[in-house]
Amino acid sequence: MSISKNKYKYNPNTLSYEVVHISFGKRVLLGLLWIAPSILFGLIFAFFFTQGITSPREKQLQSDLNVNYNELKRIQKDLILVNEVLDVIQNRDEDLYRVALYAEKFPEELRNMGTGGSDRYSYLSNMTNGELIKETSIQIDKLEKRLNAQSISFRELLNLAKGKEELLACVPAIQPVRNSELKRPVSGFGYRIDPIYKTRQMHSGMDFTANTGTEVYATGNGFIELIESKRWGYGKSIVINHGFGYKTRYAHLSAFKVKQGQKVKRGELIGLIGSTGRSTGPHLHYEVVKNGKKVNPIGYYHSDLSPEQYEMLLEMTENSYKSLD
Repeated sequence: MSISKNKYKYNPNTLSYEVVHISFGKRVLLGLLWIAPSILFGLIFAFFFTQGITSPREKQLQSDLNVNYNELKRIQKDLILVNEVLDVIQNRDEDLYRVALYAEKFPEELRNMGTGGSDRYSYLSNMTNGELIKETSIQIDKLEKRLNAQSISFRELLNLAKGKEELLACVPAIQPVRNSELKRPVSGFGYRIDPIYKTRQMHSGMDFTANTGTEVYATGNGFIELIESKRWGYGKSIVINHGFGYKTRYAHLSAFKVKQGQKVKRGELIGLIGSTGRSTGPHLHYEVVKNGKKVNPIGYYHSDLSPEQYEMLLEMTENSYKSLD
């Protein structure tokens, strides 16, 4: 006996059961409602399943990111080491090479030349490891700036080194008067009692007291830039231009032994001691000018004095409180 699959509904109007007819659309809707929970459960399961499992490509990308991160950290450590080495080179540049070559201090503004701010790398901030990449890039820029400045400094020092032999021959390095000719303590550089006005004034050179006619020598190679004769002031004086920013003046002479424009060498006779101009007795007033500024000549006698003689000369200048001009 077969069981009918039809569904019936009682109709009170006809007092009979009638077959219930379900439309195709309704059947589809009922089917979807029936299987919807299964589909929803399947989607939820698939979502959590895929989140917990990494694909081979994702694994490779993550591995590459880790390698890049570690490499950037290693580069940063190397940059620190390079900067430390550059610090040593820079210190040698300033404290050794430039001192040995009589070079001026390298300009700080060149060492601190700008390379642009961090904004130029702002586009890196949103990348994976972006901040680390940005920081590393800024450090590389700073290092590049320092290396460029040091390269400029070394090129300057190289040019100076090539002319070092000429430089050493030109820089004032001996006394203009022999020690054996000196008659009294030397009046040194600094504030002294003026012999005429009896007031404390700056004495911008050194006075070597000796007899009139005592020979005066060029203290370095150069050329005679100026010969002048005045009734006051320096009296008869000679200015030698040694190059490299150095000049020397020899004042209160009694006679000239050179002509203006003449080339001279260290130790060459250029004049004779006298008492011309503003002077109270026979002596040589000697000045050293470096880059337009008068400096203490005591530091420019290293080629012809022993340490003992230098100390003696230094003591003589310190114990003399009165100049002769």
